[in-house]
Amino acid sequence: MEPMLVVLRLQYLLLTTSLRERRSRGDEGASTLEMVIIALGLMAMAGLLIAALTVAVTNRTDKIK
Repeated sequence: MEPMLVVLRLQYLLLTTSLRERRSRGDEGASTLEMVIIALGLMAMAGLLIAALTVAVTNRTDKIK
């Protein structure tokens, strides 16, 4: 068998084994708690960004007056 075919066959076997293991675990995706934590973090970051932009715009408009 050619070396390239051997390498391809081994990669295929590793990939299929990995996929079978993932399916057999039964724990797929993120839990609800993880999603809530991610959502809260994103909202907090958005709030900080809005506050920073508000301060920057206020400072710039004060300089115009």
